[in-house]
Amino acid sequence: MSKKKNNCFNLVERIKESFFEIDNDVCIGLKKTDSKYAEMHKKILKLQNDYPELCQLIEEDGEISLSAEAHEAFKQYQELKFSIEDVERYELYIRGHKDGFAYLKHIGAFDDLDLDDLDLDDLE
Repeated sequence: MSKKKNNCFNLVERIKESFFEIDNDVCIGLKKTDSKYAEMHKKILKLQNDYPELCQLIEEDGEISLSAEAHEAFKQYQELKFSIEDVERYELYIRGHKDGFAYLKHIGAFDDLDLDDLDLDDLE
C-alpha cells in the first residue's frame, strides 16, 4: 500500500477515534463565537429551571402530567434543541470540508496550484 494511501486510512481512523472531542470543540467554539447559539443554550437552561418537569420528562421514566404552560415550554425547548442541532451540524459540515481541504493540501494534492495565500476561513 502506498504511503499516501496509508496516511489517508490513518486519517479516517484518527477522525473516528476523536470525533466526540471534535464535536465538543465545535460546540465550545460556537458558544464563544456565535451569540445566537449561546443565547439558545441560555434559553434552554432557563426553561429547565423554570419548568423542572421538563427534565423529569426528558430524563426519567414513568408517567408525567404537564400543565398547558409547561407543555408550551416543552415545545419551545424542543424547537430550541432542533435549532441548536442544526447549527452544530452545519458547523461540523464546514469543519469537515476545511479539514479535508487542509489534508489534501498537506499531502500535495494541490501542488500544481498556487494555494499558499488561501485562508480556509474564506471558504465559508
